[in-house]
Amino acid sequence: MAKEVTNEKLRYSDEELEEFRQIILQKLENAQNDLILLQEAYTQSDVHGTSDTSPTFKVLEEGNAVLSKEENSRLAARQQKFIQSLENALIRIQNKTYGICRETGKLIPKERLKVVPHATLSIEAKMQQNKLEKKPN
Repeated sequence: MAKEVTNEKLRYSDEELEEFRQIILQKLENAQNDLILLQEAYTQSDVHGTSDTSPTFKVLEEGNAVLSKEENSRLAARQQKFIQSLENALIRIQNKTYGICRETGKLIPKERLKVVPHATLSIEAKMQQNKLEKKPN
C-alpha cells in the first residue's frame, strides 16, 4: 500500500515561531506591569485614612477597602496564572512544539494564536472539552 502524502504542516517554521515569540514577549511585559499594579493596590495601606470621618462612614470605607483588596488579590492571582501560561508558551517555542494542539496534534490556526498566544488547544478541542465539562455526572 502506498503511503498517503499530505501537505499539512506539522509545526510552525522558525520564522513563524519568532513572530509568535515577539507577540508573547510583548504580552508578557504588559501582564507583568499589570501584576505589579495589582500587587501594589492590595498591599498598599489606606493612604487616604478615615480617621477624620464619622464612625459610620469609617466602617463603610474600611469594608470597601477590604473588598477591594480581596478583589485585587484575586485578580493578581489570575494575572500570575496568565504570566505562567505565557512563559510556558515561550518554552514550547524553544522546543518547537508551540502551536500544536495537545488533544488533536494538529496545528492551532495562526489567527487563534495571535489572539490567545498561550493557547494549547484548537477551537474544536476546546469546544469538545467544554462539552465534557458541562455534562452532568
